[in-house]
Amino acid sequence: MRRKKEIIMTVEKTDTGFSAFSNDYPIFTTGENVPELMNNAFEAAELYFEDEDIKLGHEDIKFEIDFQQFFQFYRVLNAKYLAQKIGMNATLLSQYVQGHKKPSEKQTEKILKGIHDIGQELSGINLLHKVRK
Repeated sequence: MRRKKEIIMTVEKTDTGFSAFSNDYPIFTTGENVPELMNNAFEAAELYFEDEDIKLGHEDIKFEIDFQQFFQFYRVLNAKYLAQKIGMNATLLSQYVQGHKKPSEKQTEKILKGIHDIGQELSGINLLHKVRK
């Protein structure tokens, strides 16, 4: 069994959830939410490569979404806060988010690292709640 190279799936927000497609292979799928989309994409890729006896792992599929759609969907992430967190000019990040400018690869990596860092911070927080008597 052979291993396949990385498959890039472009993610887009739709009226009913999400869609993803590959520019390199005729692989496409949809899902109501991101986890469902990712599972469906893996199944679609496995199905496509089934006859070639190629073994895929979840790590072989990478998902990409453009800045505008990312910040449109994840409105909970404040771009001004993110810019401050990563040491970037808030106006510049806003231009990336609105699609007026395209970030360089280095800037994209910096932004993605900031998003991942915020995600790590949030995943380590437990919310307390008090039951009123």
